[in-house]
Amino acid sequence: MTETSAFRPVLCSRPWRLWQNCPVTTASETTWLTVPDLVELLGMSPSRVRRLIEDRALLATRMDGVLKVPASFIRDGEPLSELRGTLVLMQDNHYTDDEAMRWLLNVDDSLGTAPIDALLAGRKAEVRRVAQALAF
Repeated sequence: MTETSAFRPVLCSRPWRLWQNCPVTTASETTWLTVPDLVELLGMSPSRVRRLIEDRALLATRMDGVLKVPASFIRDGEPLSELRGTLVLMQDNHYTDDEAMRWLLNVDDSLGTAPIDALLAGRKAEVRRVAQALAF
């Protein structure tokens, strides 16, 4: 069962990260998929789905104790291929998972859209440049 809810930005412990209070993309709503949803959608086992999360091919967050992934991270029945490298870059630059999730789902002024939407539009290099610049 998918769930649609706003991913509510919270104050970040790093005050130079101004994007944490930006409006959420796509009309303030994100569709969230649970691990069982992903198992059905991707046609793989729960352990394989969890491995995708561990390997940074997907990013998940816990909501009410349940691990969830934004549906926008899936394209054509597979994890968005551009996402993994972006997540690795963000991890290397000391973004927490919550910071990475917030940034990916919120409109970024430099991009003019949410980074996930820019990735879906094929703007991978630009998204990664902005993520790299925000780390400093």
